Amino acid sequence: MTLVRRIARDGLVVALGCALSLAFTAAFAAPAALAHDRLKSSSPAKDAKVSELKEIKLDFTSGIKFPVVVLHDTGGEQVKLDKPEADGHTVVATVPEPLASGRYVIAWRVVSTDGHPIEGEIPFKVDAPKSESPEATAIPEATESAETTPSDAASTSAAPPVSPVDASGELQSAEQGVPGWVWLAGAAVVVVGAGIWVAAGRRRGGARPEA
Repeated sequence: MTLVRRIARDGLVVALGCALSLAFTAAFAAPAALAHDRLKSSSPAKDAKVSELKEIKLDFTSGIKFPVVVLHDTGGEQVKLDKPEADGHTVVATVPEPLASGRYVIAWRVVSTDGHPIEGEIPFKVDAPKSESPEATAIPEATESAETTPSDAASTSAAPPVSPVDASGELQSAEQGVPGWVWLAGAAVVVVGAGIWVAAGRRRGGARPEA
């Protein structure tokens, strides 16, 4: 029994020693872990869906320095951003140009107050509104300009243009004047009258000697 008690006592001492060691380790390690800053919020938020994005805003639990912010599209291409500015706990990076619809990822990296770098990624999606193209707005204007007013339609139907064939026909009829058969009939009458006049003259000349 004495040996059993001694073993139990030694085991209890060892257990207490381990517990105290773990407690001291946790007590000293906790401040070191809490010293690292972390990202508290972001705009856009993780997995958010936005219609447009003019700036990226990151808010940390403490002051940070040396911020780096990079934006990539779905294909992994880097999108142009202005240089990020750190103001206390906040980092802001302006997006100079509108983003097209698609998925994007924000990659950030800063240096914590304890000198340790921290980094992370923020995926989000852009669903830009569709705008009307200039061609689509110009089509109705062209259609309206092509339409004719009732007065224009009436004037067009009332005075149809004279075709070249009609004009040439009118000129041809004007040039013809009196038909040719009229001239032939007149010439025949003249010839017949001249013949009668000559015959009458001859008869008169033959009758005078007899008298």
